[in-house]
Amino acid sequence: MYQPQPFVTRLAFKCSDRPEAQEARERLAARYGDVGPENAQVIVALGGDGFMLESLHEAIASQTPIYGMNRGSVGFLMNEYSEDGLLERINAAERAVIHPLAMVAIDARRTQHRALAINEVSLLRQTRQTAKLRISIDGKVRMGELVCDGALLATPAGSTAYNLSAHGPIIPIDGRVLALTPISAFRPRRWRGALLPQSARVTFEILEADKRPVSAVADNFEVRDAMEVHISEDRGTSLAMLFDAGRSLEERVLAEQFSA
Repeated sequence: MYQPQPFVTRLAFKCSDRPEAQEARERLAARYGDVGPENAQVIVALGGDGFMLESLHEAIASQTPIYGMNRGSVGFLMNEYSEDGLLERINAAERAVIHPLAMVAIDARRTQHRALAINEVSLLRQTRQTAKLRISIDGKVRMGELVCDGALLATPAGSTAYNLSAHGPIIPIDGRVLALTPISAFRPRRWRGALLPQSARVTFEILEADKRPVSAVADNFEVRDAMEVHISEDRGTSLAMLFDAGRSLEERVLAEQFSA
């Protein structure tokens, strides 16, 4: 999972719109230089977890590694902020390679929408009516009807985000599984979800879609009035995050399982 990082000297800095992130970018760029994303060996992202996800999506084409420093709030995916010894920290960093989920959502007009999700693909009811979903795995119906507020399929990297808030399991970052988690399941009320192999192809069919409309959301990309949603892991796309030595993503995910 973790590989040595080639010696890095060329950095590109990007920041969120928070004032503290913008101020940090100016100081760091003046101190270490800023070569721009197209020439960078590593992109330094300054912000919170939401900004890290945004930066990862922008890096899909180039697959440039991203080293985040927390200038936001939660910062689970970020390193601690420090302006000293940045090149040394990056060159000693541990690399976590993740693969996003590929979503194909078909809406009520039979239009196909494609998107990648680094954390999760969520299905969410659009109105006061509960959603009714049929769930198939690799072409076989596994749940004929799930009555719920929604459901989600999470990657290991995303298992500590929305998935955890919905009482889904935390998955080790090198776990070869995906978490299928219901959101406020009404029937079957006691169903808590499933762990699926990373090769699984998951299909959600929205039942009574006219009466019970559902949105499909891949990270921050939303498709309204979804009718069918097909999800699988995109093994052809690899995204790299860099973490300070001893503070790897694997260690953070493990520690999260023992937090109060």
